[in-house]
Amino acid sequence: MASGWGITGNKGRCYDFWMDFSDCMSRCREPKDCTLLREDYFECLHHSKEFQRRNRVYKEEQRQIRAAAEKPKGGGDNVHH
Repeated sequence: MASGWGITGNKGRCYDFWMDFSDCMSRCREPKDCTLLREDYFECLHHSKEFQRRNRVYKEEQRQIRAAAEKPKGGGDNVHH
């Protein structure tokens, strides 16, 4: 990771994020000043925000499919009073 070499021998995919975060940590007064860079680095490593978004999109698609399947098939407006 910190060497900059990835698994294929090229620069690692998160190396630039690591360098930005590392530079910030060496120059900042408080670690909380580098919170956003830390989040970017962790997102590059773990893709947690990406997975959360995919899950939300999937759940919404499934909800819409279920809602469409539950609609009456008779056509027209079916209003209950």
